[in-house]
Amino acid sequence: MLNFSRNLKQIVLSAAIGAIPNIAHSAEAPQCALGNGIKHVVHIQFDNVHLRRDNPNVPSDLELMPNLLNFLENNGSISGRHYTPLISHTATDILTILTGVYGDRMGVPVSNSYRVFDASNHISSSHPSFVYWTATDATDHKPVLLNEKGKIAPAPWVPFTRAGCDVGAFSIANMEFETLPGDIGTVYGTTSPEFQSVQASLSSPDPAIRQRALTDWLGIAVHCAKGSALCVNGKPDLLPDEPAPNGDAAPSQYVGFNALYGAVNVQPAISSDGPVKDIDGNVISDAFGHPGFPNVFNPTATQSLGYAAAMLEAGVQVIYVYIADAHDNRGGPGTFGPGEAGYLAQLTGYDLAFGKFFSRLSSKGVDPSNTLFIVTADENDHFVGGAPSPANCDGVTTPCAYFYPGTTNRSVGELTANLDSLLLTQKGRVAAPFLIHSDDAPTIYIDGNPQATDALTRNLEQDIASLKWTNPLPGKNNQTDMLTDLIADRLEMKLLHMLTASPARDPSFTLFGNPDYFFQTTRGSLPLASVDCSANPSLCIFQNSNFAWNHGDVQQDIVRSWFGMAGPGVKRLGRNGSVFSDHTDLRPTMLAILGLKDDYMHDGRVLVEKLDGRRLPLALASFDRERDGELDAGYIALARTYKQLNAPLGALGTDSLKFATRSIRADDGTYSRYLAVLGDLLAQRDALAEEIKKFLHLIAFEHAPVQHGDAGRLLERAEALLEKTRRLARSK
Repeated sequence: MLNFSRNLKQIVLSAAIGAIPNIAHSAEAPQCALGNGIKHVVHIQFDNVHLRRDNPNVPSDLELMPNLLNFLENNGSISGRHYTPLISHTATDILTILTGVYGDRMGVPVSNSYRVFDASNHISSSHPSFVYWTATDATDHKPVLLNEKGKIAPAPWVPFTRAGCDVGAFSIANMEFETLPGDIGTVYGTTSPEFQSVQASLSSPDPAIRQRALTDWLGIAVHCAKGSALCVNGKPDLLPDEPAPNGDAAPSQYVGFNALYGAVNVQPAISSDGPVKDIDGNVISDAFGHPGFPNVFNPTATQSLGYAAAMLEAGVQVIYVYIADAHDNRGGPGTFGPGEAGYLAQLTGYDLAFGKFFSRLSSKGVDPSNTLFIVTADENDHFVGGAPSPANCDGVTTPCAYFYPGTTNRSVGELTANLDSLLLTQKGRVAAPFLIHSDDAPTIYIDGNPQATDALTRNLEQDIASLKWTNPLPGKNNQTDMLTDLIADRLEMKLLHMLTASPARDPSFTLFGNPDYFFQTTRGSLPLASVDCSANPSLCIFQNSNFAWNHGDVQQDIVRSWFGMAGPGVKRLGRNGSVFSDHTDLRPTMLAILGLKDDYMHDGRVLVEKLDGRRLPLALASFDRERDGELDAGYIALARTYKQLNAPLGALGTDSLKFATRSIRADDGTYSRYLAVLGDLLAQRDALAEEIKKFLHLIAFEHAPVQHGDAGRLLERAEALLEKTRRLARSK
């Protein structure tokens, strides 16, 4: 849609990656100022790719991608002791990584959709969590990405663009357009020619025309530094709530920056010789052959890495790309179990793509000597399926198969549960009208928005907590499953960072379910269409062969993920999981290496144990003093304890969730006492976490010296609160 001149194309070409180490800048051109000799940042975000093995005999996803695994192990560090926030779902996880804060401070603790109570306390339809960064919710009229101050959460590209760097995004959450025509309206306005054109295309009877609007506009963006030639014909990059560089809140602090949105604008700027190609040399296009964004947010490794390489070659210094999981069938319907032939074939393709990607970058002078690589997965999954056949299959020499014994019926697929019909069948009632965010860990919204102590809420919580089912999967031996593992009311959700600054978005409670099951309602709107399925159990629970990898929940095979880093300032530790971390820690760690900082405090901490102290500010590099073989109270000791105090899956979070579950299942008197006890504990935790957060921030980003006495006193208070919560979790 933009007409780029020949001169602009020449400017873009002059920044080709072959010349990246020695780019010639005009006097007006921005200089990308990153620390430690770093010239580029490459962030690769996987969806549901595993470091651990799902079957002990079958190599893990990363083991089947040795080109990537060896690159990270040989050039940096990879950790499998890395955790998600809650709920552990794609949008929440990626946005936590991008911002370094939990969902209560960036607006999306429930995803990939959520519901809202309207002014009459009725429940909205499902609202998408994937929207452009500045989008507004249609029901509460607040930013979707809502921070704790009621403003749009600070955007993740801002420290880079203010430092003179361009930032490219391919299929990463909310940094580019996610929905049409809504996101076009957010940025261009609903009266703009762009909006009118897209709206007309989406209304076309021709599916190729409808798809073309998506291919042209979704999933790709470049946010540019001031004066960047790449975005000379771009759209103003408007962030009305962005704080000033010193952190002061004021309007219009982010001005003079442009951005390119969609392949229709990005491709001419980064690929003057035609459409962008995947890493294998094929034009990246939709199903109708139109070049641009493919697959509607399910890009394969060759596609995402091809676009990443093209952006780097055009001089974009910072790249965020997303790669779809390899478990689901990318060539047709359905999904695979560990070690199936299709599963292996897809991961082999991913591995080859990474081999070509690293080779291509290296030939252009982009390697761990001058580039910071960060690779992670949003969350892990729980595989739902029967036992493999043969039992000792490894997927490499002997493919695995999954069938019900004596049949040709595949045993791969989640057990989909109609929650309202289960209640009617097993409890004889649906105690309150409700809707849910369908998930392995569904959030429950009760119509009328009753309080936690209301009989409607208490009855529905306890009824759901008592539901059971006989598991039909091969290898489960007809075991009786409790469908609820754990349950969180609003108070516990607040402790877990699951409630935002908009009370209208607060679920009534959250069910953390048995991970073999995916929960929905028989109908997705009120009134529900609940049925008694005593005579036909499949009306309550049935196996869905299209999905077999559950997440959102709290089990270790879901929430324990991984991350890898390589490049200047990163220690070469290989595979090392000695340190507990979660997604909030990746951003402050990255910024500390780069010598940048955000205009807010993170919920995470700098993982100094993974970094070369010679590349860090003195306050961080001094680490902790050792006394009698133990760490004296300093940054590391306090930071590690802080994570157990504040992370949803740290010790305090997991212990309080056990306490909450037991209390919710108990009588009203016990529940009332629980509310008082947990309310007091939450107030203490929040106050102490804020103190420690400020202490760690001052050391990491303001370069304040470590005050060991202050650190020791904070550490003692944190350990006392952790012990108190441990006792509550164990108490009867």
